[in-house]
Amino acid sequence: MTSFKLAYVPGATPAKWVRTWGERVPGVPLTLVPVAAADAAGLLRARDADAALLRSPIDRDGLHAIPLYTETTVVLVPKDHLIAAADEVSTVDLADEVVLHPLDDTLEWETWPGRPAVSRPETTADAIELVAAGVGVLVVPQSLARLHHRRDLTYRPVGDAPQSDVALSWLEEETTDLMEQFIGIVRGRTVNSTRGRPQAPAERKRPERKPAAAKPARRTGGAAGKRRRRG
Repeated sequence: MTSFKLAYVPGATPAKWVRTWGERVPGVPLTLVPVAAADAAGLLRARDADAALLRSPIDRDGLHAIPLYTETTVVLVPKDHLIAAADEVSTVDLADEVVLHPLDDTLEWETWPGRPAVSRPETTADAIELVAAGVGVLVVPQSLARLHHRRDLTYRPVGDAPQSDVALSWLEEETTDLMEQFIGIVRGRTVNSTRGRPQAPAERKRPERKPAAAKPARRTGGAAGKRRRRG
């Protein structure tokens, strides 16, 4: 049975597109495949997914990528932290903080802010546990702060931090009709749009026949007729 597999990295939210897919392509099930940010491109190249919602930076070798949106970057802190009293902070405000930098971090830093931790946590989830324990603070895309929500933590925007872009990506040679359908859904095309979905072949029109020219009436008069009447 034909299906469409969509991989997505932590924090990406494909639910609204999945609902639209179910309405427009009910005969083809869409399967969601959660994947770590670092493994998303490899999953596509291995053809274990038809498309992926992934984060920058993206290795574009052999891949198409359509930017979808840019996320706000936030710093995650305990609720009783001084930063929680501000509406927004900068990396300068983090200078005296231990800023955790997990191995699965997707933000591209030229210089890490704050003071480094003794070691790097394996994952963002591990880093958030350390934030809750008061070991340090964590700078992440806002969707990850929401994904790992805890009642004892809060977050504030970091105005000058690098931002994370989320894109839809797929193999260059795999732009199938189903892929075009999903691109159309993600880009907000209406169901009546002719782009992004296969079109029915146009009916071939038969050439119109021209009416035959009328034959000239047969003459019955003239000299021949007169000769027959004379005889």
